[in-house]
Amino acid sequence: MQRKGMDMEKILIVGGSSGMGLALARRCLDEGASVIVAGRGEAKLGAAREELGRPAALETAAVDIGREAEVAALFERIGRLDHIVCTAADIAGAYRLLPEIELSAAQKVVESKFYGPLLLAKHGAPTLPANGSLTFVSGIAAYRPAARGAVVAAVNAALEGLVRALAVELAPIRINAVSPGWVDTPIWEFVAGEKKDETLAAMAKRLPAGRVGR
Repeated sequence: MQRKGMDMEKILIVGGSSGMGLALARRCLDEGASVIVAGRGEAKLGAAREELGRPAALETAAVDIGREAEVAALFERIGRLDHIVCTAADIAGAYRLLPEIELSAAQKVVESKFYGPLLLAKHGAPTLPANGSLTFVSGIAAYRPAARGAVVAAVNAALEGLVRALAVELAPIRINAVSPGWVDTPIWEFVAGEKKDETLAAMAKRLPAGRVGR
């Protein structure tokens, strides 16, 4: 990620204070990139800075990607970028059977996994070079929905539809949706609670590799 004769690549990772986003931030820093980790909570951002060792190439930014004014202000502040990645997802409260689903929980999923990516593309694309990229995290629920997962399945499918359209509209900038399958991240503590280990172990038995991602 260090380009000969040029500045290091600058990468924005939204949702980078935990889980896959945090792992990606560490990898990008190790590869020599300049990284901005963005998230809603100052406490989690502070914890991420500590866990990543507070390198000089790391910045953090508090932003709610469901609020357009905050997204616009973020890009005005950080300026030029090479890549934007969004792993953010506020989905825990939406894993309910249909009679138990609250609209407010469903709206949080839409804001974090659909409106957020839409706004990141709207305000972030102008900061990217022609060989830049936008990468969003979808999920296996879009293809293999389960009981209690109707909202998450629908929003992941909507995100992938958005990505296909943006890939056409924003070309040659690369737009991708990544569906990582089952990965052991902190979000499972909210989704499965005390049954997290049991749930992931059962999932692992259904996979050719015999394990979930980490």
